Amino acid sequence: MKSHPSTFSIVARDPTNGDVGVAVQSKFLAVGSVVPWARAGVGAVATQSFANATFGPEGLRLMAAGWSASESLKQLLALDHEAGQRQVLLVDAAGRAAAFTGEGCFPWAGHIIGEGYACGGNILVGEDTVEAMARTFEATSGALAERLISALAAGQAAGGDRRGQQSAALLVVRTGGGYAGRNDRYIDLRVDDHLEPIAELRRLLDLHRLYLTKSTPEELTAVDATIASELQLILRQTGHYQGEAHGAYDEATKKALWDLYAVENLEERWHNTLIDVVALEFLRQRFGASPQE
Repeated sequence: MKSHPSTFSIVARDPTNGDVGVAVQSKFLAVGSVVPWARAGVGAVATQSFANATFGPEGLRLMAAGWSASESLKQLLALDHEAGQRQVLLVDAAGRAAAFTGEGCFPWAGHIIGEGYACGGNILVGEDTVEAMARTFEATSGALAERLISALAAGQAAGGDRRGQQSAALLVVRTGGGYAGRNDRYIDLRVDDHLEPIAELRRLLDLHRLYLTKSTPEELTAVDATIASELQLILRQTGHYQGEAHGAYDEATKKALWDLYAVENLEERWHNTLIDVVALEFLRQRFGASPQE
């Protein structure tokens, strides 16, 4: 039996920084292993409905060679003798979007193409799902990941997959955006089997911000004597520091704090002379120490 990941998804480009990404939800196990494809500086593809998984890498190859999203889509369909069963969405690095919904897709099925994005789905309750996704994506500000998840949530609230929910995924790529800057997988999150996969995906995105997102300038502050004492109390509690809570942010305290950051997977928020307030709040909640202890 052929795989039939019937789903709703959105592909988009962020015009402010060039990020491209895909968000998807389906009543299908581990939809993130099939539907979303993206490459920094190239574009993104969502392939679904009796999914032809070759559309992902081949679509990216064509766009990397300079083909537009619409040109790449035409080539993909021309080489597939079962194209009438497919649904595919593409956006290229210039923000040009294209989409196709074959006549063989199970109803309701359809798509919307907007400026810098395309969204679509099949086996949906109705067209309200896709319309809500488009409307929400256009109206939502902020980072691409947040806009994509907001679009998914709006699609679900408007009806979603008429079979229900099971899995969801979010893929956003950025040149050097992956862990330690060594690949382009800026955000690659998957919920493979869950009663509320979009809500779970949003929870994972919040964790991604904590653990894998670098500090913004607004999140950095000086380590004054009060904060230094608080850190020393926390570090004594965790066993990383044996000195007094004297309030000086000296090398022994910095070394102990770095060791704790490494244990807690906070290294993306490490700064030698300043403290990230998001990481500091996490440590406060995690270990419950305060300067008055």
